[in-house]
Amino acid sequence: MKRIIALLLSLLLCTSICGCAARSMEPITETPPPVEEATPQEAPVAPIPEAVTEPEEVPSPEKLPEEVENILERPFEPANPAAVTEFSAYSSLSGEKLGWGPGGPVDELNRSQGALSYQNKYGHYDADFIGRNSKKIYLTFDQGYENGYTAPILDTLKEKEVPAVFFLTGHYVNTQPELIQRMIDEGHILGNHSQNHPSFPDTPLEQCKAEVEEIHNSVKEQFDYEMSLFRFPAGEFSEQTLKLMQDMGYRSVFWSFAYRDWEVDNQPDPAEALSTVVSKAHPGAIILMHSVSATNAEILGDVIDQLRAEGYEFVAFNENFDSAEAA
Repeated sequence: MKRIIALLLSLLLCTSICGCAARSMEPITETPPPVEEATPQEAPVAPIPEAVTEPEEVPSPEKLPEEVENILERPFEPANPAAVTEFSAYSSLSGEKLGWGPGGPVDELNRSQGALSYQNKYGHYDADFIGRNSKKIYLTFDQGYENGYTAPILDTLKEKEVPAVFFLTGHYVNTQPELIQRMIDEGHILGNHSQNHPSFPDTPLEQCKAEVEEIHNSVKEQFDYEMSLFRFPAGEFSEQTLKLMQDMGYRSVFWSFAYRDWEVDNQPDPAEALSTVVSKAHPGAIILMHSVSATNAEILGDVIDQLRAEGYEFVAFNENFDSAEAA
């Protein structure tokens, strides 16, 4: 009897232990499902793939032309006036003073024969008197001092989406920082017109370098902008000074058309000036205007409109410039 009772008690104890063990394991078998729901198995469902694919839509066909245009508008490589430290080698070149004005006879395309001749003669010094034979116009302004008309000129250029080169003197850099910053911000090119506007053939080469280097460094320090284009004061140059500019990394930019617009107290009649500028247009024209001119500020929009109507395109004077020498 005692053995039967002991057997029954053993069976009851075993059953109780198994039940407890089964119940103690239930949380372990039930907890994995919630853990699986919180694991990274659901991560691919999140919007990560969408975020990854969005950049693929950025270079859409509509935006490609704008990107290409930005590349085409890069200026020439910055000049480096400090590269010249010795001047004796220039003595083998002519120091004869040469003036420049593109008057005189023109060819069948209305291009100044003088500009074409000088381009062929001096183009190897990185000197530009006229562009190649294409219906492109390069607009340039000389900035000796401010007379109240640069802002409206910039307004017109912005409205018409026309790029220009502004050749600065030291005086202008020191007195008109806001206008210069606006030129940069609106995509125009700054050019070097020397610190004090002397006649370069009448100035020792060491001083010519100093004239160029001073304003070059000033513009770099004030505006974080390095210039690459130079215009000789009054268009006076020599073979020596052309070579000096080239050795400093500058292109010497002249012009193939200009008119008497700089006399502030004797301004040309707007209608006559408009007719003159439009009638003198030609392929590859480098137009020189002075921003001190009230007439220029008044007629600029009409000049642009009329020349565009004749099939001309206003383009930036940049690394894609082709001189008539290459035509």
